Order: sequence, then C-alpha cells, then structure tokens
Amino acid sequence: MNKDFFSACDAMAKSVEESIRDLVGTPEGGKTVKMGADLTPTKLIDQVAEDCVISYLRDNPLCSLLISEEAGKVEFDGGNGTIFLDPVDGTFNAIAGIPFFALSVAYAEEGVVRKAYVRNLSSGETFTAEKGHYARCNGKSIRVSDLANLDECAMSVYSRKFDPGRVLLLGQKIRRWRLFGASALELCYVGNGRIDGFIDLRETLRVTDAAAGMLVCSEAGGKVTDLNGKAIRFPNEVTVGRCLVATNGILHHKVIEYLR
Repeated sequence: MNKDFFSACDAMAKSVEESIRDLVGTPEGGKTVKMGADLTPTKLIDQVAEDCVISYLRDNPLCSLLISEEAGKVEFDGGNGTIFLDPVDGTFNAIAGIPFFALSVAYAEEGVVRKAYVRNLSSGETFTAEKGHYARCNGKSIRVSDLANLDECAMSVYSRKFDPGRVLLLGQKIRRWRLFGASALELCYVGNGRIDGFIDLRETLRVTDAAAGMLVCSEAGGKVTDLNGKAIRFPNEVTVGRCLVATNGILHHKVIEYLR
C-alpha cells in the first residue's frame, strides 16, 4: 500500500464524521435514496458516508478493488488488494441518534483479511487489528474475557425477526442478552471482553459487515466460526449473507452445542 492503512482510515473516518454530523439523529439522514448493491434500501447517511470514502480512495489508492454495501464493487488504479467497507454499520442507530454506529474497513490480500479498522463514529473509539500481530482499542492491546460458564456470560444474540427458534435453549442458559445493533462493533466488543459472544442467525451478515470485526475478535484471542464450528467463508459479494458465531473461545464449544 502506498500509504499507511491505519493513517488512511483515520483520515477517512474524520471525513465521514464531518460529512454525516448534521444527518445523525434526523429524518433527513434516514431518507431512502436508492436500492443498494446489497439489495437493501440505501439511506442518505449511508450514501454520504460511502461517497466520502470512495472519493478518498480515488485520490489515495489503497486497494485495487473496493467492495461496499451500497456501491458494490468499485475498481481503482494504482493500489493492491481488496478493501471491504461498511460506511455506516448500524444505520438505524445513526438515524435514531443512538451513539453506536461505526465505519468498518478491512484490507485483504489473496483472499485473507490482513488489517482491520472499526471506529465508533459517535464516540471516536477505534479498534484496529493486524493479522498475526495484535488487536487494539485506541492503541492499547485488548483481550477477550476469560469467562467459562454460560450462566455468567453476556452475549449479543440475533435471530430472524426475533424468532427464538434455534437459540431458545442457549437463551435460557446465558445470563444476559445484549443487542446493540452494529455487528462490526459487537464483534470488537467480544475482542475487548465487554461481551462474551456475538451470535447472528439471520443469514444476513455480509462480508462488509463482518470482515473487520472478525479480525479484531480473533486477534484478541476470540474464535469466529459458522454454526457448525467450522471456519466461516464469505464470498466477495454483498448480496450473500451468512450466520456467524463469535465467542471468547472458551465458551465456543458450549455455544455450538446449544445451537445444535
């Protein structure tokens, strides 16, 4: 890359924060402007944020291919690798004025995510990770929790339209449910030990939602898999969703067993 990835992400985050500031918590920010590449409605706040990042990448080529929720695939000259982007992860929160929404950026080479950046656009708290090296929050090393008992843990658990179905037994066992509404940040919260697991059974989680948070979680000692406990693979396509289980690692086998 021609420029340090994390410095570039800081610059993009600053631009996004400034551009959406007047849209956060407003009906204007929630206006539908088009149908996105992910086949869901694009809100004005999403479009404005994404336009900022694309404009930056045209002037500062960090990748040869961008995959983003709204624009889909965008090619660039002069860069290498692929960036997976969610310009506003937690759009509902942003529109409602709930301070839990993020810019999520992951950089991959040869199909492997190497670097990750997730910034809470409301608080400025920033998670970074580099594969095989570290996971950090605001520059300080982070680590998953060491809880080993489900009846003591807190987990974020999503099921399709809140049909308990597959999560009923697990839901009766864990101590606390927490649904924050921004998957990239929730994966980072597992990595930081704030919650002990993040489970999404909706089959709607896309590579742009999860790529950066997954690396932060795993580099902090967590484990991220599919519902069978196997390595999860996302296609480079924003119309395809997956289910995902992320935990502190210690609880992983127990969670998978309950989900079965």
